[in-house]
Amino acid sequence: MELTYFSSAFCEPCRQTRAVLAEVERLVPQAHVRELDVARDTAEAEASGIRITPTVIVHDSAGAEVFRATGVPTLSQVLVAIAKAL
Repeated sequence: MELTYFSSAFCEPCRQTRAVLAEVERLVPQAHVRELDVARDTAEAEASGIRITPTVIVHDSAGAEVFRATGVPTLSQVLVAIAKAL
């Protein structure tokens, strides 16, 4: 299962989100976080409609988006989204 995390270099909420997602990976070993910097990965950010960082997107195994959070998500929000994606 993949979580896509869009960040930017000087974003304090991005650091907080990174910590939440590290805990998600620790608790859910099958979860993989793919971090993309909006300045480097502009095409993918545009294709995903990213306007704010941080943004976290959870997809199910078929690739359908089941959750999108802008700003710092809580650990429980992400864990519920992962449950929906299973």
